Amino acid sequence: MPAPPPSAPDQPQDIDPRAGIDDAVAALDDLDELPLVEHVERFDAVHTELTVALSSIDKV
Repeated sequence: MPAPPPSAPDQPQDIDPRAGIDDAVAALDDLDELPLVEHVERFDAVHTELTVALSSIDKV
């Protein structure tokens, strides 16, 4: 089955901008128990989720 065509940038998407943010932020809960080298990956994941959420907000 072929993949669906990408949506045009000017068409609204049915994606909740808050989707994924709670999970990403919850991944920081046990940060103090992880080695320091793993902190960057966790912070990067949260940053990515926040960036996606902010970029999906229209006319705010």
